[in-house]
Amino acid sequence: MTADREKRRAVSREAARRRRRVESEVFGDLSRLLPLHPSVQTHLDKPSVIRLTLSYIRIHTLLKGNVSSEARHTVKYTPMVANAGGLQHLATSEKDEGQEGEEEEEEKEEEMYLRTLESFLMVVSADGAMIFLSDNVSNYMGLTQAELMGQNVYDYTHPCDHEEIKNSLRLSADEGSWGAKREFIMRMRSAATHRGRSVNIKSAMWKVLHCQGRIKVCYSPSASSCLLLNCQPLPLSHTLLSTHTFTSQHSMDMRFTRCDQRVTLLLGYSPDELLGRSIYDLCHTLDTNCLSKSHINLCLKSQSVSGQYRMLVRGGGYVWVESHSAVIPSVRRPKSNTGAQQPLCILCVTYVLSGVEKPSLQLSLDQVLHQAEIC
Repeated sequence: MTADREKRRAVSREAARRRRRVESEVFGDLSRLLPLHPSVQTHLDKPSVIRLTLSYIRIHTLLKGNVSSEARHTVKYTPMVANAGGLQHLATSEKDEGQEGEEEEEEKEEEMYLRTLESFLMVVSADGAMIFLSDNVSNYMGLTQAELMGQNVYDYTHPCDHEEIKNSLRLSADEGSWGAKREFIMRMRSAATHRGRSVNIKSAMWKVLHCQGRIKVCYSPSASSCLLLNCQPLPLSHTLLSTHTFTSQHSMDMRFTRCDQRVTLLLGYSPDELLGRSIYDLCHTLDTNCLSKSHINLCLKSQSVSGQYRMLVRGGGYVWVESHSAVIPSVRRPKSNTGAQQPLCILCVTYVLSGVEKPSLQLSLDQVLHQAEIC
């Protein structure tokens, strides 16, 4: 009986080894099919292979759903290529050397676009799964494309922003398949430090992202709706400051405490005239909601982008502007360790996007008084 028992155990161990070997071979073949760099493929564990495979299947289904039924009969689909440019699929039955050269040129062009935009691309499904990210996400977040794809966006974003993300993923009845624009600010975990190094995800800090995109609705039974986003980390680089830009400092209620001289050239107000006044006094009445939403985001998340709104010119009319703002914390530490660090001021960089429109129209008391002085 003992010999039979040992024999059965040996057979069972051998069968288990065979199953593990076959399983490893299957996962190895599956990882080699993923459109990733070989150095990334060799370091994937089994859960990561499953997660990435499901993500690429969902993206492939999404892209396939956008092609007409006639094209489906004549075009052979090949696996998607996840490169620095983001999202593309190859819809060719055969590739020659000329086509490969064109693809290389397209990749270089897409890399240039992303460097210019200073952002990364993200595709989020209706249930919050990040089914695609461009591989330059590591430059901003310190986390690789392979680490994030297939993960749930709610696991990597601030809990206070979850409701806003859910609302952005929701589609109302009056929005069309490509007419649903989305713009919001969210905080996402970042393993990248200011010195360009990476830290453990448990020690990751929150990075503020300005997200813009559209909802894509798929009516095919095999595809689902998703949100295509362009994610730009804040604060944005201000290397393009010019005569069409002015900087200002504000208290937390957005009253001017300081402003540079370029505001006189752009809006007609002198810096001294603006001190103590609220930025809402200079905002077009129809755009106060846009500005107040940016103000709320600024107070809650410490950084914000206003979007385009109209700012009044002293002589009459208005100009279109966009303000990038950040809360500057106080240098002094709170007396108690548990106390929060108090903000020092709000710093705004305002970009003037247009010339003066409707200069003969007076929309505020300042404009009326200025016009009376001229007359």
